[in-house]
Amino acid sequence: MITFIPKGVCSKKIEFEVENGRIKNVKFDGGCMGNLNAISKLIEGMPVDEVIQKFKGNLCRNQTSCTDQLARALEELQNKS
Repeated sequence: MITFIPKGVCSKKIEFEVENGRIKNVKFDGGCMGNLNAISKLIEGMPVDEVIQKFKGNLCRNQTSCTDQLARALEELQNKS
């Protein structure tokens, strides 16, 4: 399980797994739980690149959103590989 601490959003923590280039088991701690739980279900098994493409730059408040933060976490993970 990968843990990412987002910045500038209501969510305090994002946990997820990546297996064979696909995202799994996404869990947000805090934030708009109904929406974030639905998003987690919708992206289950989706390719990481597709999640980044869809969520990067999606804004809620200020300069980011919970989904933008997830995209940033996934990009960081890709850059480490």
